[in-house]
Amino acid sequence: MGLSKDTVNGIVSLVISVAATYPFLNDDEGYSGTELLLSVAVSAFLSGFFTSYFAGE
Repeated sequence: MGLSKDTVNGIVSLVISVAATYPFLNDDEGYSGTELLLSVAVSAFLSGFFTSYFAGE
C-alpha cells in the first residue's frame, strides 16, 4: 500500500503510546516529562512505521 499506510501506522502507535505514558509522568524523579514523552513518541513512531513497512509483504 505504500508509505502512507506505514506512516499512518506509525502515527497510531505514537498516539497510543504517548496517551498511555502521559498519566504516569512524575517530574519529581529528576527527569523532564517533556523529554520522556518525546523519547516515547519517537520510539513508538519508528516501531509502528518499520513494523508495518517490513511486515507489509
